[in-house]
Amino acid sequence: MEMLKKSKYKNVAVVGVGAVGKMMLRVLKERKFPVDQLKVLARTARKIRVDGKVFNVEKINHESFRGIDIALFAGTEGEKGASVVYSSSAIRAGAVVVDNGGDFRMKKDVPLVIPEVNPEDIKKHRGLIANPNCSTIQMLVALYPIHKAFGLKRVIVSTYQAASGAGQAAIEELRSQSRAVLQGKDVLAPKVMGKQIAFNVIPKIGEFLEDAYTSEEIKLVKESHKILHTSKIKISATCVRVPVVNSHAEAIYIEVKKKSDVSKIRNVLKSAKGIKVVDQPKAKRFSLPIEASGKDAVYVSRIRKDAYVKGAFWIWVVSDNLRKGAATNAVQIAEYL
Repeated sequence: MEMLKKSKYKNVAVVGVGAVGKMMLRVLKERKFPVDQLKVLARTARKIRVDGKVFNVEKINHESFRGIDIALFAGTEGEKGASVVYSSSAIRAGAVVVDNGGDFRMKKDVPLVIPEVNPEDIKKHRGLIANPNCSTIQMLVALYPIHKAFGLKRVIVSTYQAASGAGQAAIEELRSQSRAVLQGKDVLAPKVMGKQIAFNVIPKIGEFLEDAYTSEEIKLVKESHKILHTSKIKISATCVRVPVVNSHAEAIYIEVKKKSDVSKIRNVLKSAKGIKVVDQPKAKRFSLPIEASGKDAVYVSRIRKDAYVKGAFWIWVVSDNLRKGAATNAVQIAEYL
């Protein structure tokens, strides 16, 4: 399918008003996306307030997409989202769908896109483009420049994922549990996380699969292979939920094909799009989730050589999972369209 016809302004629909949907509205405004008419759609009609502005939310139906050029589906992680029900109607009405949910990511005819990595795949769309998982996005923004310069052989990643990755209800659960612990009260049985998250870590995101990996861990592997157009890179992951409100962190071990060193890798990362290198060990400067929250960059720190394996390195990667890991990536795709 061809890209959208050229005109200054676009009619945009945002589907979903949870944490990601609200962030999409914020990012559209911040990046001055040329919106003509904006529709906000959800399962129930109501009013919401984002940064002081009131939005009228319309109840979604199959006729909601008439006249819409781009439909941004906020997605519901871990369950069937609105895109399964309504994306076909949006496409038939002439819209291009950018879906943040996980239902279409691995479909052969659906491009899975990170604009800093594979923007050329946007042109291959047939009306629908998928946003990768948040942990995949920040990992590949950091790893793609290294892969391009030196070639990746192996990746081992441990993620430290914030409560916001599980939605607004998970954020509230973390806060309420933390208050209970600090006040010496009993923590109520968790409804969102499955286990207590306050003052704790949970080494399970998604569902356990037959091979004892979780669905979140397999997403990192399969999505990375699809985006990089190769399955030859050996990727393994452990995904952990941590008691952080927002912004994911990842400790990533890599092995490269070509001869390299820390300074070369640091220089490649410094010149790459979307990355901010904060790596001054002597000054104790490195990136934290709380510092990345509210920003669009992917922050890379702790760049160091593995002490025992030739051609192996470690990096520490932090990014706002609601912004670059979801809303901002989707709006960037819309900008390319």
